[in-house]
Amino acid sequence: MFTGIIEAIGSIKSISINHQGARLTVHCPSLDMSDVKLGDSIATNGICLTVVAFDSTSYSADISNETLERTAFGGYQQNQQVNLEKAMLPTTRFGGHMVSGHVDAVAEIKAITKNGNSVEYWLSMDASIAPYIAEKGSITVDGVSLTVNSLAQDQFRLTIVPHTTGQTIIPSYQLGTKVNIEVDVMARYIERLLQSKQAANTSFGVTEALLAQSGFIKN
Repeated sequence: MFTGIIEAIGSIKSISINHQGARLTVHCPSLDMSDVKLGDSIATNGICLTVVAFDSTSYSADISNETLERTAFGGYQQNQQVNLEKAMLPTTRFGGHMVSGHVDAVAEIKAITKNGNSVEYWLSMDASIAPYIAEKGSITVDGVSLTVNSLAQDQFRLTIVPHTTGQTIIPSYQLGTKVNIEVDVMARYIERLLQSKQAANTSFGVTEALLAQSGFIKN
């Protein structure tokens, strides 16, 4: 598990894609590798990858075809920057939110505007993840724990403060940039809990009546 608080920015040293998947090597001189072991997990632009080789300034990981199909990794190029976070420890300060490193969808940057000392980004919202995105709720974008500030019909808005701008790859985003999205895992668990109560109902949907029946809201 991860927190969505980025520890370092790395760059893709090499990426080799074939019909079996891909092998990725990330150059990460600013990431503390002193406690990294083979088999450890490092979130790379929000994707939980398993370390298969490493040294003091880099690590390598294998990427499955499933991951290539469900994330923006298929379009990544050598020297591209990526957000990095090592798996959290029991003693880690929980500064972001619970992040699994399992990408739910790819979104596209639709608009970028200045707002005081912050920058606002509008991102596309795929219909498959729209029910799990809530105003003022948490979302992970390329591994960064962020707050959804508003919603439109098929888009959501993020407001990025200067500190986040300085610690992540977000300043490199342009119109059309593809990013990895992970919705709040708690929304997934709530849906599963409700589904278990309605297992016989093949037309299941999360409704106000169902939430009340399950004890999540009061009539």
